[in-house]
Amino acid sequence: MNSDSDLQIAGDILEVPHLLQAPREHPATVAEFVGLARSIAADRAQWEHLVRYDATTRWYHRLRTGPGYEVWLLSWVPGQGSGLHDHGGSSGVLTVLDGELTERTERGKRVLGAGVQRVFAPGYAHEVVNDALEPAVSLHVYFPGLTDMPMHPESRLRSAGRTPIACAALDTYDAYEEVDTVSS
Repeated sequence: MNSDSDLQIAGDILEVPHLLQAPREHPATVAEFVGLARSIAADRAQWEHLVRYDATTRWYHRLRTGPGYEVWLLSWVPGQGSGLHDHGGSSGVLTVLDGELTERTERGKRVLGAGVQRVFAPGYAHEVVNDALEPAVSLHVYFPGLTDMPMHPESRLRSAGRTPIACAALDTYDAYEEVDTVSS
């Protein structure tokens, strides 16, 4: 029987730099974009001092950009909403940082509390509204960066029949739609 271990034969992989993969500087997969949103959410010092509340219009601030993506910080006072829209060819991660938002889609509505994340594919149509009595803050990661945000008639959410407004690829994302994260 051969007593040589794989380590003795190959040597220590940490001593062979060309065999190691360099860590990515920027996210490239859905899981990595979710992780980016979680890390930003956890670091309140990075975003909390930037938040502003505006009673006349939704406030937003581009927090970060990278190759092929951008990160936005939004605030929502009670009653403010986005209108029914999609994100063109961009996928995204929405993370509620503070407060509570309501998301309405053709599938119904769901209340998203602080720490909840939603992942969506290109063509996914939704309306986000602050139906609560307190302000809310959310973080949005778009990849590729958001260049188009087509608005849809509100009647599509209110119609009795279901009109397909999301692309077929959405079904792939259903398992990732909502992820509860630990709130700090």
